[in-house]
Amino acid sequence: MRIRFPPEWGIEPVPNNYRYLRFIDYFVLWTSLGKGLLVFWAGSLLVPQLDLGIALIVIILGSIIGSLPLALVGIIGSDNAIPTMVMLRPSFGIYGSYLPSILNIIQLIGWTVFEIVVMALAANNVTQSLFGYSNFYLWVLIFAIFCVLMGIVGPIAVVREWLEKFAVWILYGATIWIAYSALITRNFLDLLTLPAKGGLPLLLAMDIVIAMPISWMPLISDYNRFAHNSKEGFWGTFIGYVIANVLGYGVGAILILSMGTTDVVSAIMLVQLGALTLILILIYEVDNGFADLYSAAVSIQNLLPRLKQRLLIISIGGLSAILAMLIGENIYHYEWFLLWIGSVFVPIFGVTFIDYFILNKRRYDVQMIYNPKGAYKYRGGVNIKAIVAWSMGVIIYYLIVWYAPWLGASIPSLLTSAFTYWILNKLV
Repeated sequence: MRIRFPPEWGIEPVPNNYRYLRFIDYFVLWTSLGKGLLVFWAGSLLVPQLDLGIALIVIILGSIIGSLPLALVGIIGSDNAIPTMVMLRPSFGIYGSYLPSILNIIQLIGWTVFEIVVMALAANNVTQSLFGYSNFYLWVLIFAIFCVLMGIVGPIAVVREWLEKFAVWILYGATIWIAYSALITRNFLDLLTLPAKGGLPLLLAMDIVIAMPISWMPLISDYNRFAHNSKEGFWGTFIGYVIANVLGYGVGAILILSMGTTDVVSAIMLVQLGALTLILILIYEVDNGFADLYSAAVSIQNLLPRLKQRLLIISIGGLSAILAMLIGENIYHYEWFLLWIGSVFVPIFGVTFIDYFILNKRRYDVQMIYNPKGAYKYRGGVNIKAIVAWSMGVIIYYLIVWYAPWLGASIPSLLTSAFTYWILNKLV
């Protein structure tokens, strides 16, 4: 029997007859992608530096603030049926979109490596606990292979055949069980009375929460381009991700305080039926690694569109496995990575929002996006106004992180790049 692969979309607009994902599809997809071991881990970074009550408020507000621009970027992709890095071409220029693409490839390989490492560590913890068998490198290889296979199958099949029929229900069940087990170990009211140790400014903590949905912005349209319509894609993404981020960060914070450890995997192993719970989490965790891997391939195709997507997915999966083996357990305290993502991508989409929603009033000429001599050629294929506005946003982000972390960098950075781009287009 001949194996038939699904179509490779590359960076071309998705044909209308394949744009059939609805609200529930995106709710399930972004609920799943918005929650996992790394999100639990990110939630653990907030406590006990903040007391639990304040941390939960920060988590709720940060999830809403971060998920709104995420869903808005998805609208641009679903309006035009194009992936995210291609979506930057009208504002940054065809060649100007290359630098964000390169940075996105770096962050996505980083996320793929982090996902593989945390899954391998968790699986190794389970086998060592139950059977006395430890082989971190074997688990790295196994999870890398699973991520590659899902990337080859593609987004539509993953959402319809894997997440909706199976994985998302495991996700909710495991999360509820972890929360329940943590709260019967230590009463919620007792956790609220635990004093904060300090050292983490309130708005910097919110930046850490915002950074997680922001980290998905450079790849959201790789998936939302399959939307039946933009309204369903927006609301499915926004509601799904807010719920997922609140649950992920919140349960991570509660779990760490309840179990008295800073290691999320060890904390899950301490709950009732901890080993089984961790196994169930690993079943759905693979889709996070798949999404990073798939979008890394799509971003490379923005630079080199003739490369085959399946070959890229296999190559990136192999590289990520090698890096995961080299990094090992040095995944801990990765807040620096979250803040780097925020500094780079928050101002990029400040530019994109103004360009699409204000200056172009939700209208791009999709054919010209692929024409180096067309409407978006600018000078040498680069829109200097966008680069300047982006740079201003990055500078503001780091100035605030270094000198005024209490202010929070995400919103000022986004507003700076957006306003600068608007002014430059009005005056120049």
